Amino acid sequence: MKGVVVVTGVMASGKSTVAQALAERLPRAAHVRGDVFRRMVVSGREDYVPGTAPGSEGEAQLRLRYWLSAATADAYAEAGFTAVVQDVLLGEELRRYVDLIRTRPVYVVVLAPSPEAVAAREAGRAKTGYGAWTVADLDEELRARTPRLGLWLDTSGLTAGETVEAILAGRERARVR
Repeated sequence: MKGVVVVTGVMASGKSTVAQALAERLPRAAHVRGDVFRRMVVSGREDYVPGTAPGSEGEAQLRLRYWLSAATADAYAEAGFTAVVQDVLLGEELRRYVDLIRTRPVYVVVLAPSPEAVAAREAGRAKTGYGAWTVADLDEELRARTPRLGLWLDTSGLTAGETVEAILAGRERARVR
C-alpha cells in the first residue's frame, strides 16, 4: 500500500492501534495522528462539540486540523513514505477529507465495530474520548450519514492484527482514488 491510507471510525473503534500496527507492517510508513493537530493549539482552542454552529471557531479549528493532517500525509507520501492517517472523519467530512489529499493512490478504511463493542472498549480505556458525545450519537453519524467510501470493517470481534490482515487483503476495495 503506497500513497495515503486513511483509517477512520468513531472514538474507541481502534483507529490508533490499527493505524500503528498497519504502519509497522509496511516497509516505509509514517503514522499521522489527526488529534495531534488539535492538541497543538495551546491557547484559544475551541473544540468541535455537539451543536457547534456552522462557521464557528470550533468548526474552523476542526477544518484546520483536517487540512494540516492531509498536508502532512501528502508531505510524507512525497518523501516516499506510505502515510497512514487516523482521525474521526464522519458524515460528509470523510469525503471532504479525501478531497484534501493530493497524493494518489488514496485508501479509506472505516472501522465500524458495534456500539456495544465501542462502549466496552471506551469503558476499559484510561483515556476518555467521548466527553460531550455519546457512543450512540457517533455511531448514528457513522452508519446513517457517512458515505460508503473504501473498505468498511466490523471489527467488533477482531484483534488489531486480524484487522490489519483484513485491510491488507482488502486493499483494492479500500482504494478510492
